Amino acid sequence: MPHALRGIITDWGGVLTGPLGPTIDAWLAADRIDRDHYGAVMREWFAGLRETDGGGNPIHALERGEIPVPEFESRLAAELRLVDGGRVPAEGLISRMFSAFHPVEEMYEVLRLARDQGVRTALLSNSWGNGYPRERFAEVFDAVVISGEVGMRKPEREIFHLAAERGGLRPQECVFIDDLEHNVAAAIELGMTGILHTDAATTRTLLAEAFGADLQPAGA
Repeated sequence: MPHALRGIITDWGGVLTGPLGPTIDAWLAADRIDRDHYGAVMREWFAGLRETDGGGNPIHALERGEIPVPEFESRLAAELRLVDGGRVPAEGLISRMFSAFHPVEEMYEVLRLARDQGVRTALLSNSWGNGYPRERFAEVFDAVVISGEVGMRKPEREIFHLAAERGGLRPQECVFIDDLEHNVAAAIELGMTGILHTDAATTRTLLAEAFGADLQPAGA
């Protein structure tokens, strides 16, 4: 017999905020960073072609909290360049990068409505050392798992298990929401129900169907 769904585990950036692409575009424009060069550097870093001193991908190391944010900022800034060929300031680079990450109020509303109907909720986020609106988390989450604080990152199996455990759930009882397909695929492999987030309205509909719940605000 299949397990009844009891909980939601959701990503933060790109789900509870606007999408990553426009956020990065706004930062590149504001800091006057060479866009094409930035893209080439990120492709190399995400492919794991550039390693930390101790070995391994520096982005993964940052997400696990294995290297401090200022060190990562210095390394990344050294690889980037301004449109006029100048140096990119390292200090505060991550804060500037994510400064246009604005909350998607509809998603917070959906989580509140689900929680009010007895659904357990948890946040599971890969952190780049950026700030989170933690003052908002108590109203929508029963548990919060930030990668750099637990030494693991998505899509590693252990971090999904930890998020479920902290939420008082088994993986088979969880719906997992993320805007990255490989993270959703990893969650599904563990027995979770996966939602690849594209927009708040679609995710609201899919969650309502999954839980058989009314997730529309009063009067809607």
